Amino acid sequence: MDLRLIGRNLLSHPVRSVMTVLSVALAVFLVCILQATVTALEAATSEASNERLWVQSAVSLYVDMPLSYESKIASVDGVKSVCRYQWFGGKYQDGDSFFAQFGVDPEAFLSSYPEFVLQEGDLEAFKTRRTACVVGDELADQLGWKVGDTVSLEGTFFPKADGSAWDFDVVGIFGRKTTALDTGAMFFHFDYLMEGIDNGDVLGTPGVGVYLIDVADGAAVTAVMAAVDALFENGPQRVQTTTEAEFSRQFISMLGNIPLLLRSIGGAIVFAIFFAILNTMLMVARERTRTIGVLKALGFTDAWVFLGMTTESVLLCVLGGALGLVFALAISGGARQVISGFAPGFAIDGATMVFGLGLAVGLGLLGGVLPAWGASKVRPVDALKVA
Repeated sequence: MDLRLIGRNLLSHPVRSVMTVLSVALAVFLVCILQATVTALEAATSEASNERLWVQSAVSLYVDMPLSYESKIASVDGVKSVCRYQWFGGKYQDGDSFFAQFGVDPEAFLSSYPEFVLQEGDLEAFKTRRTACVVGDELADQLGWKVGDTVSLEGTFFPKADGSAWDFDVVGIFGRKTTALDTGAMFFHFDYLMEGIDNGDVLGTPGVGVYLIDVADGAAVTAVMAAVDALFENGPQRVQTTTEAEFSRQFISMLGNIPLLLRSIGGAIVFAIFFAILNTMLMVARERTRTIGVLKALGFTDAWVFLGMTTESVLLCVLGGALGLVFALAISGGARQVISGFAPGFAIDGATMVFGLGLAVGLGLLGGVLPAWGASKVRPVDALKVA
């Protein structure tokens, strides 16, 4: 097998070669993005804690629960702490930079999340200053925020009565140890929100979207869940208590079976590109029938012809795969900003890159083997008869 000859063959039809490389690059690019998204979605569930419980309205996640539920939940045996969670839904600047904002109880929130890693700032300021907030490192990088900045958000679910913006002081930037914590989000004082409503300065209804329970060490999680649900079985509003892992799974499933959908799309892309490569290599084999006949008449073996054409197919696909990975890595930062809202662990990691290159090699082998086998079996006499 002569690599120089393979190179000349590839350059003999440069447009076709380039188009094949770009087709494979597009397929690998899309499949890697889809695979990274599926991996992030699965990690969001698998890395979620089974020791943290989420209490939501049994009617819907979008129905708030009464504030009075906090003390009742805290009285249940096995409950270590209770944190009130409320979705804020504010708009930043022109509204194009969407990110999650939650009102929480700082003390309970921080004690519930050992995954929380403060990278810079002051946690005491977060605990004591009403207008304080902490933001994830991904969000800070995306919007160029730093500790000491004042961030203004336009209230949507909770607008100011006078139409003014909400002001939050960034006192900390955090990272995480696992994907269970969204580093593309902002957390601020729940009481800051409720005080505005109580004073009449904020339009909206007081309530809690979700109660987060940190289960005490040694307590039976299922017993705590059953006890909390039983507390409000007769109202005024029934609740549904689940583990954080199950809560994450249900939240993702609200959008449908996303992993299956993404895998199906990826499979369709690979299927289509495979037939494109197969068709290309069949054209190559047909065009080179006379050349192959001459080479075999000069003493080149069937194995040489087979390996040469298969290598050519694999080389085209590997070049396309490498280019597709470059594209995927180049846009991964922007894609993370879009996808992190429901898949916070999105990343083109080493496993995804290996998967992409393996896919490219597999496409090259599968698309090249059949044409190469047919070409290797051509007899010189028959090949030289071809006009």
